[in-house]
Amino acid sequence: MNIAFFLLPKREVVYMTPEATMRQALERMEFHRFSAIPLIDDSGHYIGTLTEGDLLWKLKNTPDLSFENTDKIRLKDIPLRWQNQTVSINAKMEDLITLAVAQNFVPVVDDNEVFIGIVRRREIIEYCSEQIFSSKLIREA
Repeated sequence: MNIAFFLLPKREVVYMTPEATMRQALERMEFHRFSAIPLIDDSGHYIGTLTEGDLLWKLKNTPDLSFENTDKIRLKDIPLRWQNQTVSINAKMEDLITLAVAQNFVPVVDDNEVFIGIVRRREIIEYCSEQIFSSKLIREA
């Protein structure tokens, strides 16, 4: 099965740009209750995944940084510890299963490597569950 069926399109994905501030990211992640979000550059390319851990390490390792002045820090200045592996829109669902073990979402790109959305781990697990359940029913019949 092609992953386009499971794709959450870019317009529905919560993401940030490298020019956004640390405060904007903190507030957006808190509002949506996400622990990680994609970073997309001005050309539309996926450049990494910003995590709560990245923000906490930046706060810990930057003298005199507090929540009040996080609006002075650009996301491009925060080291990212995690780079979710991308897949092509032409990938098959089976290609995503191994990625879902370590990633809570898989960024999807088009033929020009432009970010077009994500497939969430939840949809991958639901797909696997349906495959297991349906094959179990066939064997029992």
